[in-house]
This record gives sequence, C-alpha cells and structure tokens, in this order.
Amino acid sequence: MFNLKNNTELKKAFYIGGLCFVSYLGVYFLRNILSTISPQMINEGRITNDQIGSLSSLFFITYAIGQLINGVIGDKIKAKYMLSIGLVFAGISNYLFMEFFESHWFLAYVIYGLSGFFLSMIYGPMTKVVAENVTPIYAVRCSVGYSFASFLGSPFAGIAAILFIWQGVFIFGSAFSIILGILCFIMLSIFENKKMVSFKKFDKPKQKGGNVGVLLKRQIIKFTVVSVLTGIVRTTVVFWLPTYLSQYLKFSADTSAMIFTISTLVISASAFVSIFIYEKLGHNMDLTLLLSFIVSAVAFLLMFLLKQPLPNIVLMMIGIFGANCAASMLWSKYCPSLYDTGMVSSATGFLDFMSYMAASVSSKLFVNAVEDIGWGGLILVWCGLMVLGVLISLPFRKMINRSKV
Repeated sequence: MFNLKNNTELKKAFYIGGLCFVSYLGVYFLRNILSTISPQMINEGRITNDQIGSLSSLFFITYAIGQLINGVIGDKIKAKYMLSIGLVFAGISNYLFMEFFESHWFLAYVIYGLSGFFLSMIYGPMTKVVAENVTPIYAVRCSVGYSFASFLGSPFAGIAAILFIWQGVFIFGSAFSIILGILCFIMLSIFENKKMVSFKKFDKPKQKGGNVGVLLKRQIIKFTVVSVLTGIVRTTVVFWLPTYLSQYLKFSADTSAMIFTISTLVISASAFVSIFIYEKLGHNMDLTLLLSFIVSAVAFLLMFLLKQPLPNIVLMMIGIFGANCAASMLWSKYCPSLYDTGMVSSATGFLDFMSYMAASVSSKLFVNAVEDIGWGGLILVWCGLMVLGVLISLPFRKMINRSKV
C-alpha cells in the first residue's frame, strides 16, 4: 500500500491527476452526447443520419484545428486559463445548440462547431501540466487516469441517455461542464499558491532542425500515423456505434443506448490494460503497439464473418479495445515523454489535430460507405486500417540497424 500522506510527489500526482481526470471526463461526456442520443432523435424525426454525419464532421474539424492552435497557445499560457475558458464556453455552446438546432439550423451548426473548438483547449495544456510538474513514473499514471476518463465519457453519456430524454442530457452536460470549468480555475490557482504547479517556458532547441528536428528524432512521424488510425476507431467508430447497433443489429434505441453504455464501459479498461501489457513486455512500446493492432484487426475480421448479435458485439468491443490500447500508448506514454523538449502541449495538440482531422473525414465517409458498401463492407475497412497499424508498428528502425551490422 502506498502512503499518500508522507509521499509528497505521489500526493501532488494524486491531486493534479484527479483534477485532470474529472476535467477530461467532462470533455468526453459533452462530446459523446450527440452520439448517444442520436437513435432517440432519429426515431422522433428530429434529425437524420446525414445531419448527424455533418455535425460530427464539423465538430471533429473544429476540434482538430483547435488542438493545433490551442496546443501551441498552451505552451505559452497557463493551463488554468485554458481549461476554465474551454469548459465553461463549451458548456454554454452545448446548451445553445440544443436551443437552436430545430429553429435556426445554420446557427446551430456554427455553435456546435464552436463547442469543438472550446473543448480542444483542454488536452494539450493539461498534458503539459502533468508532464512538467509530476515525476515521470507518476506522470504516466496520471495520463492513464485521464485516458481512462476519456473512454469513460462514452458510458457516462450513455447512462444519461437512459435516464433523461435527449433535452435533459444536453442540459445536464452543459451544467456539468460549466461547473468543472469554474472548479479547474479555483483548484489550479490553489495548486499554484501551494507551489504544486508551476508554468515552465523553454528556450528553442539550438540543434540542427530546431523543434522539427527534435520531434523527428522522437519518431513523431510514426506516432502521427498511429494517431490517425486510432483516432478513426476511438472517435468515429465509437461515435457511430449506437447507430450501428440500431440499424445493423436491429436493436431498439433504448437497448442500443444500454449496449453502448456497457460496451464502452468495458472498453474504458483498455487505458489500464495497455500500460500493464507495456510493463509486462519490458517497456517495449513497439511490441505493445504491434500486439494491440493485431488483436484489433483480427477482431474486426471475425466481426465481419460472425453476424449474430452477441458474438458480433463482443468482437466489436475487442476490436475497439485493441485500437484503444494502441491509442493509450500514444497519449499516456509517448506524449508525456516529451517533457524535456518544452513542446508537450504543441506536440500533443498536433497529434490530436491529425487524429481528429482523420475522424472528421472518416465520419462523413462512413455515412456514404454505409449506403454504398453496407455496414459489412465498412467493418472490413476498419479491419484494413488496423492492418496498416500492424505494419507501422513493426520496429523498422531496429531492423535497419541490424541489417547494417
């Protein structure tokens, strides 16, 4: 058992990590609302698949662009301002979208896009705070914690969709986000006064290539591809999951919401499982990524072959679980490892930008793909993406070095 009282570093990690966990849970609850209530809204004739696809694509685009912009800003401005402004205004935008989407559709589009931008103010600055103020071993644990929160946001939204009508889910999510934004500002101010958190600025690297050169040496290209592939699965596939359950497996809206909640709750454990596997494999990130993508690819292939509801759902969970394990390596291990570059927020923002741009494009393509090739063909596309993940995870650099010897 650890002693929180007498371990200063652990205590600091516990408080900072706990605040990040709750904040990121709010982010993912808010962004999963439309996904979880879409079957209910479609059944009531309030929205169509095409409109949901357009809204999700718009959200992912503004979220992605916001990650790129706010990631850079997050290396220059204190996290307490970024987190509090982002959460408060995202909550307000979420409520206004509910008010206007039926009467002023264009305005609702703009507001929903703004909510994506505001939510993008959280992740990069939050990762910077953890990476630069918590010792590396605890920084990884904190990152795993809020990665778990991101996966937990889906079942949290699913539970809300079961308990409330769709308007109630929007209202609850908005209030929750606004309260979290105020809480973040207060708590981070207290942490600063107690010297638990400090804002660090770094000089630009003097080595050849500057910032880009540093990141290239840190395998930024490889992890960009990992970000794109896992972003499509953990974002777009999960977003369309309730619709898949409703349209392809023929479950009712309420049953789809319940299955979605249970499935994403199980999938959320991938944040911990990935780190456990990583440590059991001797802290070998390449091997952990490779294993994760193989499991996901095989599961999606079997999901295509087995169309009975129960095995199909189980395989779907395993497929997303595997992709999320790979994603956890990226966000919980790779990004915090850049703490000595001074570019944690910028690099994290860039990777998230690539992830959500891919999600934005794929979300709209998925709508057309369902009509052209059906859900079965789309599952094979998911399988193919994970096969690409297997290829990119192969330790090419080590292979090249060995061949030179």
